[in-house]
Amino acid sequence: MLRVLAVDDEKPLLEELLYLLRSDPRVLSAEGASDATEALRRITRALETGPDGPEGIDVVFLDIHMAGLTGLDIARLLAGFAQPPLIVFVTAHEGFAVQAFDLKAVDYVLKPVRPERLAEAVRRACAQLGRAATQPGGLAGPAGATVPVQRRPAPEVIVADRAPDQIAVELGGVTRFVAIADIAYVEAQGDYARLHTDEGSHLVRIPLSTLEERWAARGFVRIHRRHLVALGRIDELRLDAGTTSVRIGSAELQVSRRHARQLRDLLMRQATG
Repeated sequence: MLRVLAVDDEKPLLEELLYLLRSDPRVLSAEGASDATEALRRITRALETGPDGPEGIDVVFLDIHMAGLTGLDIARLLAGFAQPPLIVFVTAHEGFAVQAFDLKAVDYVLKPVRPERLAEAVRRACAQLGRAATQPGGLAGPAGATVPVQRRPAPEVIVADRAPDQIAVELGGVTRFVAIADIAYVEAQGDYARLHTDEGSHLVRIPLSTLEERWAARGFVRIHRRHLVALGRIDELRLDAGTTSVRIGSAELQVSRRHARQLRDLLMRQATG
C-alpha cells in the first residue's frame, strides 16, 4: 500500500485530491502540503528516516504552478537523491508533459481530476513499486512479490485509431477524436508529436517517424527532422538565399535541404495534376 504526499497551494483542490486518494484502498496514508517549502521539508525528513521509516513517502502527487518553487523544480531536486519518491504531476496545464516525463514522472494527470483517472495514476505507481494493484485492470501477485509492469505514462496520449480517418487523443481526462484531415502539420517533441489543427494542438505519445509512415498515403510529407506537413495545407513555398520554407496559415516552417527537392516536385505535381 502507498504512502502519499499531495502538494498543491490551492487549499480546496488539495482537500479534494486528498479525499480521493484516501478513498482508494491501495493508499495507506495521504498527507498534504500547501507549498513547496513544506513539501520539501516533509520529503527531506522522509528521506532521512529511510523508505521503511515512520515518515516514509512512496509517491508525491505534485502540482506544477505554485508560488516560489514549481513542481518541476521540486522534481529536479528530488532526482539528485538515490531513492526519491515517485512523482505524479497533477496540473491544469498540458504544456509541461514532455518536461515531466523527462523527469521520470510516473503519470501526468490533468485537472479537473476525475476519480477514475486518479485511480489509474495510483495503479501505475503501485506497478512501478512492484506492489499489487487491486483495482480492475491492475496486476496482483503473491504477497511480497514484484509484479513487473511496463510503465505507460500518458499526459495527453494516443489511444487508438477509431477509424482510418481519425486519431483519438486524451485531453483533460476526456477522449476526443481528431480528424486527420483537420491536421495541418505535426511537430516532433522528443518521443512525442504535437498535432497542429486550426483549432489548436494536441500532444500524442508517438514518434514522428511512425506518423510519417502511417500517413504518407494521406498526403503527409516530411520536410524536416522536426516537421511533417499535410501537402494540401501548404499556402506558400518560399525560396530565400538558398533556404526553403513553407507557410501553413500563420506558421512558417523550415524545409531541410535533403527534403527540399522532393517537396518542390510534389507541389508541382499537385499544381499540374
